[in-house]
Amino acid sequence: MNFALILFVALVVTGGIWLLDALLLKRGRDKDAREPLLVEYAKSFFPVILIVFGLRSFLVEPFKIPSGSMMPTLLIGDFILVNKYTYGIRLPVINKKIVQLNNPERGDVMVFRYPADPGLDYIKRVVGVPGDVVEYREKKLSVNGRAVPVRNTGTYSYVGNGLNYITAMVYDERLNGTGHTMMVEPGKPSVASAQVMDFPQRENCSYNADGEGFVCKVPPGQYFMMGDNRDASNDSRYWGFVPDRNIVGKAFFIWMNFDDFGRIGTTIR
Repeated sequence: MNFALILFVALVVTGGIWLLDALLLKRGRDKDAREPLLVEYAKSFFPVILIVFGLRSFLVEPFKIPSGSMMPTLLIGDFILVNKYTYGIRLPVINKKIVQLNNPERGDVMVFRYPADPGLDYIKRVVGVPGDVVEYREKKLSVNGRAVPVRNTGTYSYVGNGLNYITAMVYDERLNGTGHTMMVEPGKPSVASAQVMDFPQRENCSYNADGEGFVCKVPPGQYFMMGDNRDASNDSRYWGFVPDRNIVGKAFFIWMNFDDFGRIGTTIR
């Protein structure tokens, strides 16, 4: 569901009714006559819709985390806020950038439109920016030939798909000098080879036949994304690069989780 489009249509309809009444219909009514109910509703809802549309389009947009691909950073049921202007100001609905501000950096948690189906919003971490060579072999990430520093911090257990109880190894990983948590499951391959799609510019990537890794050169204007739950994430390893035009914004804050109130107010890093 394209909620931005629904809001835009509602804004145009309510504003149009209000304007039509002010310019034409009002002249034909007696001064003491009551406004038609439709006009009353339009005048009441238009300012509210305008404020919501403006905030959501240019400042912050709320999202709910539907999967465990970003665990342990983000949990299923987290309600998050996404900064809509940090990467530039975009026209709502068509998502065309009109003002350039900052570019995504390695380590950012970013919401974007899934390249294979732009009607879906995904959230992952930026691990490769334009021009980077990203390599992931035997669960170890390297960027431009340099291993990304990691430090083991323990384990994390959760119930996965099919009610399987999973215990993963947790690491503090440092991209661009800023730490974040990520985790891997011992015994699983670095890439599930059978799930790799024939995505645009796939020739920029080379995969090991045994599923133990890959190396990709990120094209200009595109980004390489990976989930923090490395072995339970459908990400750029499988469907390729994220074009700049697909960017929605940078996730920065957890404002609600009805299953764990302790997560409220958590900054995303």
